[in-house]
Formats: sequence, C-alpha cells, structure tokens
Amino acid sequence: MFTVPLSEYIAAAPAGPVPADVAVKAKHHILDTIAAMLSGTQLLPGKRADEYGDRLGGPAEANVLGSGKQIGYTAAAFINALLAHADETDDSHAPSLTHPGCSIVPAALTTADWRGRSGEDLIRAVVLGYDICTRMNLAITVPVLEETMRSTYSISGAFGSMAAAAALVGLDPQQIRYALSYTAQQASGLASWRRDKEHVEKAFVFAGMPVRAGTSAVDMVVSGFTGVEDVFEGPTHFFGAFSPAGDHDQLLDGLGERFEILRTNIKRWSVGSPIQAAADSLFALMQEHGFLADDVESVLVRLPEAGAETVDDRHMPDINCQHIMALMLLDGDLAFTASQDYPRMLAPDVLEVKKRVTLVGDASLNDTDPPRQGIVEVKLRDGRDLRHHTRAVRGTYDNQMSEAEVVKKTEDLLVPLLGEDRCAALVEQVLNLEAIADARQLRPFLTF
Repeated sequence: MFTVPLSEYIAAAPAGPVPADVAVKAKHHILDTIAAMLSGTQLLPGKRADEYGDRLGGPAEANVLGSGKQIGYTAAAFINALLAHADETDDSHAPSLTHPGCSIVPAALTTADWRGRSGEDLIRAVVLGYDICTRMNLAITVPVLEETMRSTYSISGAFGSMAAAAALVGLDPQQIRYALSYTAQQASGLASWRRDKEHVEKAFVFAGMPVRAGTSAVDMVVSGFTGVEDVFEGPTHFFGAFSPAGDHDQLLDGLGERFEILRTNIKRWSVGSPIQAAADSLFALMQEHGFLADDVESVLVRLPEAGAETVDDRHMPDINCQHIMALMLLDGDLAFTASQDYPRMLAPDVLEVKKRVTLVGDASLNDTDPPRQGIVEVKLRDGRDLRHHTRAVRGTYDNQMSEAEVVKKTEDLLVPLLGEDRCAALVEQVLNLEAIADARQLRPFLTF
C-alpha cells in the first residue's frame, strides 16, 4: 500500500523530471545550508562535532566541511549534519513543522561526495529528500507528534535523508524497501530538546541523529543487509507505532507533482524562527522612519503565544527576542556575527536598550494564515507611535527571498570566514551545480 510505491518512486527519482523553478529553489537551499554548515563550524555544536569526527575516523571516504578532513561516509554525514544546525540559520517547512535542509542537504552532499555523483544528481536527490521528509510528518500529522512529545524534526529527517542517499547510491526498489525498514527502526526524537541550553543536543536531534539513521540504513543495505520488506504494512508496522490515526495517505500524495521544496522557507535573519516576524517589522519601521536606539522610548513585540514563550529572554543570543531587538536598534541591521555574540549579551549599551523592549504572547496571532506573524509597536521620544504587522515573513512561501537576497545572506555568513573572493567562488559553484561532473570538485570551496 505504501512501501512498494514509495520505494519505486525513490528508485526512479534520479531519472525523473525536475521543473526548472524547482531546480533553482533547490540550489538556493543547498547554498543556504552550506552557509549554515560552514558558519556552524565556529559555534559550540560545530566545535564538538569536529572533535567527535576525529574520534569516529574511518576510511577516507567523504569530506567534512570546514576542516576538509576525509573520514568514513556515515561519520562524515553525521558531522556535517551537526554543523548544519549548529546555529539558527537553516531553513524550515511550516506545514510539516520540520527543518528539512539541515538533514537533507548534508546527507545528499556527503553521499554525492562519497560516490562522486554530479551536481545535477545532487539537486535531484535534495528535491527528493525534501519531498519524503515533509510528507512523513504530514502522514503522521504534527498534532500526533506533539501530543506524544516526539520531536517533529527528527523522524521525518531520517526518512528524507535515507531517500536522498539511496537515490545517489543507486539502490533498486527492493534495496530501498530494506533501507526504509532500517530507517524506521532507528526513527526517534523527543521534544525534550527544548530544554537543551547550549544547542548541542538540539543539533543532534534536528540533524545529526536523523542523518545518521538515514545514511547508515543505506550504508548497511549497500553492504548486503536485508530486512523487512514492508515496514508500512502488516500486523506490526511503522504507522501503528507512531500514528495509528494519522493521515497516512499524505506519504504518497502528490509525489512527482507537488514539490515541497517550493513550500520551504529560507530565513532572512540568522535567529530563531519565532523572531523572524519581529525582526522584519522592526527593520521595516527603522527603514521607513529612520530611527535608532537613542530615538526609542519603548518597543512592544507581539508574537503567537507559543513562539513568544520559546524566545522570551532566552540564554542564547540568537533565540532571545528582546536581545535581538536591542541589537537591531543599536546596529541599524542584524549581522550573523552580532546574533551569535554571547559577550555582547552583557554589554551595558545592549542591556540598557533591552530594558525598553517588551515581548508578549498574543492569542490573536496563534492560528493565522500565513503562520508565525508578528506585530511591533514602537513609541519614539518625539511622541510618534509606530506600528508594523508582518503577515508573511520574508523568506517564507508567501514572501520569498530573491536569489540576490539568498546570496547576500550567504555573504553575511561566510565572507568573515572565507573572504570575499572565495565566498563569491563558492556561490558561483553552487548556483551552477548542473555544470559540476563530480561533487568532489566542491571540496576546495568548502574548506577553510
């Protein structure tokens, strides 16, 4: 009912048609995720990942971004995935409540590097991975995942990673059925990640764990492992364990016709998703009215109740809404380096401005379409009262970023690390992936 058609679709995907607009969007997400991976090497989860990669070692099969080390395939995929969610700059898919890029892109990029596949193969695998990843959550349903306290980000990522890797390795439908079963056996993740204070376990749950599950399933099948052929059917099956009352038909719905990467958001700002609307609104008001911190008497930020709770005066700079608002008022913009600057959280000027920022959860914003809207109300010292309501966050499906904006974000993340010339060269390579015959040609551009 599900296993056979799904395995046949995954096996045929490398030769299937990918519309031009889908391919362009895929390259934007590959570029955006590579930028997240390279910038992530400088943060605590990335540093821990690099150290752990040295311990995992293995044969020189695949490339680790940043360091340029070659280690075992599944180890490299795991480390690269941890890098992809080391900060808060990777993409998201609102309908399925997933972060597809931080699992799919590292899995696909590492597998393409391992097998020497082309840039076009990489694009097709990424598109496939996003489709399987997001549909898995739509089939289980987000409410079921939340009610059972499971992470919405990891189970889906495992299947998406497996699909992307299987396509690049060239598994046949029978082998993919085995790989689906091994992925199902490893599918896991709890919502307790929300209590992680240093973002290390969060990077594991969002990206490292699902990629490890998906790529190891493929690697085992490549090595001759066999298993259950119909994990989605029979008296004991995946949906029976995870979602007996889910919308299971969503797993296959629209495959080959509706490409979920087109519905995936790219963050304009390198901060937690609930802060995006607030940053959009404050920046729009500053651009229109020309004020900075010294001109402001007070700022009131209204966000959906759950989002406000998530980003309310948190210990990490990039998920602390009040802190981010203060930085934007002081700097006139919001650079990645500022959003990751822990010492600046204690700077007197930042703390003084932060006192003027109030965050509230607004029930009227809880179930909006588009989701994750935000309102910022600014009272200036000259008596003016300003208000901006962001309905469609920049970078989302309803208000998409241009290629130039994606490149600008990449430059913000990578020029401090690579320099302008090397960053420009990387951007050119990714935006012209179809011209690359072997993904290993990218290695010099992905290494410091």
